[in-house]
Amino acid sequence: MSLVLRNLQRAVPIRRAPLRKKLEIVRSILGVQKFDLAIICVDNKSIQHINKIYREKNLPTDVLSFPFHEVTATHGLCHLLGFTHSTEAEWQKMYQKEKQVLEELSRRTGTSLQPLSRGLFW
Repeated sequence: MSLVLRNLQRAVPIRRAPLRKKLEIVRSILGVQKFDLAIICVDNKSIQHINKIYREKNLPTDVLSFPFHEVTATHGLCHLLGFTHSTEAEWQKMYQKEKQVLEELSRRTGTSLQPLSRGLFW
């Protein structure tokens, strides 16, 4: 299915072709290749505004506020699949899924990636 990438911020340069290739690997690892996916990169002010409206939290969210790359995409995709990290038990499940995906992505691409939520409850 389709993968749409949009960059609406200017703080972090984004190379879409390499990102797209790695995201397709992440989608394959997670088994979600049949789903359409749109990723929109925005600045902190924009994501903070959206976060305030939809989650009543007047802070930038960690999913879209970091420089966008394969780790952030993996974290975001895990959230879209229902994983959260509000409690230590939820974090443990999400961390294990992120770790599994990033280890496989690292193996396939020769990189060394760690989950964004590493150490959140340690």
